[in-house]
Amino acid sequence: MAQTFGALALGLKNHDARLNFAGVLANRVGSPRHAQLLASSLPASLTWWGSIMRDPALTLPERHLGLVQATELSDLKARLTLAALALPEALRCFDQLPSMTFQTPTLSTPPERWLDGLRIAIAQDHAFSFLYPANLSLLRTLGAQLTFFSPLRGDPLPSCDALWLPGGYPELHLTSLAAHSHCMATIRQHHEAGRPILAECGGMTYLTQRLISKEGGHADLVGLIPGKAAVQPRLAGLGLQTLQTPQGELRGHTFHYSRLETTLPPTTYARNAQNEEGEAVYCKNGLTATYLHSYFPSNPRAAAQFFLGHPL
Repeated sequence: MAQTFGALALGLKNHDARLNFAGVLANRVGSPRHAQLLASSLPASLTWWGSIMRDPALTLPERHLGLVQATELSDLKARLTLAALALPEALRCFDQLPSMTFQTPTLSTPPERWLDGLRIAIAQDHAFSFLYPANLSLLRTLGAQLTFFSPLRGDPLPSCDALWLPGGYPELHLTSLAAHSHCMATIRQHHEAGRPILAECGGMTYLTQRLISKEGGHADLVGLIPGKAAVQPRLAGLGLQTLQTPQGELRGHTFHYSRLETTLPPTTYARNAQNEEGEAVYCKNGLTATYLHSYFPSNPRAAAQFFLGHPL
């Protein structure tokens, strides 16, 4: 790597002319000698900003869906401070770096208040935590009233017109989730009344009859979706996908290790970047369930339909 480091850096610099290339910083370097070899491989046209030595203390803990989330790390601030102090002094003096301006994205057409007054209950805890802040902001812009509850604590479903079960890690909390039968009963009652439910990824697996962890542990859960979901040792889905709706294209992504086995027939499928068949979407009596995580601002009107009970 030391011999090809300069070639790699030069290739990245020239790969996209739109990028303002400030220089090169080497990460996880093994020794001062290693850093010297890396620096000497750079052509004169590239600025060497220095190196960060390999240090286990700078590594953030991970699990099967990426980094352990910030709310679960009691020492996160100390970890980030240590990482900042590991930067070369030249990079800690930010006045030496080129200034950057990031434009706040805006919707091309301000959405109407399609959800005006609609009460949406949203699961949010360590088991259900994959929520785009932009999605929440858009729902409020559309007029929705958002209420949060915790299935992990056993909160009953709040009084609401629609329910959103986002992705997360229900497979890590099987015992606790299964113990709160009253919470699951209120979700079943909501569905029996024909009220809308959007269940994404982990939220969908929570609605299955049985969820099986990577280690083989299992729990019988809400049961609105016949069959089971089981966490696999290998990645089962990853990438950007789009969903065609009556309101146009809705963009999103998929990232999961579990597989769903169900007798419920898919209503439609998302498509990946190669226009191949992607994640299945299941619709049943107001319920929309899929592994796809939708980015609501990509099509506000389509996103609103999830909570009005007629998305597809």
